[in-house]
Amino acid sequence: MKKYIKILVCTSLFFTFLLSPFTSLRAQVKWHTIEEAASEKIGTKLYFIDFYTSWCGYCKKMDRETFTDPTVAKILNKYYYPVKFNAEGTNTFVWFGKTYNPASAGRNRTHEFAKGVQGYPTFNLFTADGKLFQSIPGYVAAKDFTVILWYLASGDYNRYSYEQYQKIFDKDIRPTMEKALKNL
Repeated sequence: MKKYIKILVCTSLFFTFLLSPFTSLRAQVKWHTIEEAASEKIGTKLYFIDFYTSWCGYCKKMDRETFTDPTVAKILNKYYYPVKFNAEGTNTFVWFGKTYNPASAGRNRTHEFAKGVQGYPTFNLFTADGKLFQSIPGYVAAKDFTVILWYLASGDYNRYSYEQYQKIFDKDIRPTMEKALKNL
């Protein structure tokens, strides 16, 4: 029995080593801290802030399934300034001239910056001057998140209702998006 376990472990290690170059090909969002975001000038990009908690199952599912999607990662990295923010974190920081403090210790503590967030995950988009632009609550699958991110990043929200955009996305919008993302 020990011999079979040894063979199984060795085989597993061999395939892990063999496939490791391909696992690095998984899409990576280049996440920033809130402190980095507060000190960066981002031009015309939107701040994309992922409000999460350590106990949130859907937050972990977004990390595993949605944020590893190559298209989602490309859009976030190119058109947004992606920030991970622990809504129960203990850091103090200044965001556009206002100081935000952590909540006092205890059950259901929420960082002052996360006040108003109704549940987790929630994704708030802020303009380059720190004004809330859009809030997206809850888990969103990669396919649907791609549509939302491109709708906002491309400025198409000025031309289409979101319902109309969803209907025309695959046929009319996706080819343009893929062309814009091709060399990233």
